[in-house]
Amino acid sequence: MALSRSYFCSRYAIQVKIGFKSSSSHSDFSVVIWHSAKLKMMIMMKLLVFLVSFNLVSSTVLAVGPPTCPADDASECTDDEWKGEFFPAIPKIKYEGPNSKNQLAFKYYNSEEEILGKKMKDWMRFSVAFWHTFRGTGGDPFGAPTKYWPWEDGTNSLAMAKRRMRANFEFLDKLGVEFWCFHDRDIAPDGETLEETNRNLDEVVTLAKELQQGSKIHLLWGTAQLFFHPRYMHGAATSPEVGVYAYAASQVRKAMEVTHYLGGENYVFWGGREGYQSLLNTDMERELDHMARFLEAAVKYKKKIGFNGTLLIEPKPQEPTKHQYDWDAATAANFLRKYGLIGEFKLNIECNHATLSGHSCHHELETARLNGLLGNIDANTGDPQTGWDTDQFMTDIAEATLVMLSVIKNGGLAPGGFNFDAKLRRESTDVEDLFIAHISGMDTLARGLRNAAKLIEDGSLAELVRKRYQSFDTEIGAQIEAGKADFEFLEKKAMEWGEPKVPSGKQELSEMIFQSAL
Repeated sequence: MALSRSYFCSRYAIQVKIGFKSSSSHSDFSVVIWHSAKLKMMIMMKLLVFLVSFNLVSSTVLAVGPPTCPADDASECTDDEWKGEFFPAIPKIKYEGPNSKNQLAFKYYNSEEEILGKKMKDWMRFSVAFWHTFRGTGGDPFGAPTKYWPWEDGTNSLAMAKRRMRANFEFLDKLGVEFWCFHDRDIAPDGETLEETNRNLDEVVTLAKELQQGSKIHLLWGTAQLFFHPRYMHGAATSPEVGVYAYAASQVRKAMEVTHYLGGENYVFWGGREGYQSLLNTDMERELDHMARFLEAAVKYKKKIGFNGTLLIEPKPQEPTKHQYDWDAATAANFLRKYGLIGEFKLNIECNHATLSGHSCHHELETARLNGLLGNIDANTGDPQTGWDTDQFMTDIAEATLVMLSVIKNGGLAPGGFNFDAKLRRESTDVEDLFIAHISGMDTLARGLRNAAKLIEDGSLAELVRKRYQSFDTEIGAQIEAGKADFEFLEKKAMEWGEPKVPSGKQELSEMIFQSAL
């Protein structure tokens, strides 16, 4: 869940107003006609120049600004009801097999196909991330937005929020994905007060509930966005300001309620600013204690409202904060153990975050799995030539195979799944690119599942690993693993055996076996 999740909510728009009357304290443009013919002529010339200039400006704005209605629909789209389809040129995406040349078809993801006793869709439980797919603008720290979807009107109004929600459900239906995820501020705009903000969220969530009913679409998880607003510049649960801490608690309370209302199966905590920029002005111990108290309160509230979903923590080392307290899976696991929360939370592992912390995604998944904490995967990847969280769709078949090996060993991810916390590249601006990107990501992970199943069914890799540790399958090895061999006993055996013979690790053979499955 990267900083890009903030989607830089505001759209940039140019507005030019002309009028002789205004509801504001001054007129936008006023002309007083004097009786002097000369003065009249001067004013008329200035007016003519202004109108010509305005025509050029408005033409430019209209050429690059976001259209409010599709070209084939002349009806007005002034409310939250969109007239017609959002993706009229896109059919429902179907499985056509690896020989298909259709870019809007699955080549490897066949949802109903059984692999290792479970349907492919049940291994995957794919989800679309609302913040990237419907709030991503293509903007970055160095450039303005590049994406203007046909249904956008350039505002962040409540009506626009409802229209986006309808687009989301049409997208999910056509893509054949049964889950979605959101931040509270992705789907509903801030109000002037917390009360108004909550009312806005309630309206959009009510619509989402209606759209879910009668469909196969469910909420995988929800979360609160506690990193974008200036109030959270020092953190939320770790802010030195008690007012911010209380506001964050109120926001999480509401987000948990609406997640529960929508039937969400999980709830995620991503501490984008829960950390520090400098230890010189930071009481780290106090901040960690505060974060633990915050999460304890979340556990209590979850139980109070009867929410049975899994609470997830998403590790990330840094960005936007220099150092974040949930650096990686091991750090998060240690935090949970220290504060007695190990049984209340699992981890949402994001592959791009894993690489930023100096690990592979496979390493983070195995660390989480071996600690009994693997709950969900944010399916994305980074670019080795770029030093930040780029949130790209995973297209590396080898990486996907390693990911699926961990998922299979974990017995699947339910009630978690694979959430596409991934965004289009800045230069990809066609509506169909949204589908192509998700199809590619789904096919990549499907190929990974197929490859991982081949490796497991073949057994050669598992046998290589077994043989590497076979000396511990002896009586002495069993005593060691049972904690019954003390140093004196082991020293006696070392003297008895003499210099040990160390066999080859067969790393190249293991890589050969792995590559043969790709």
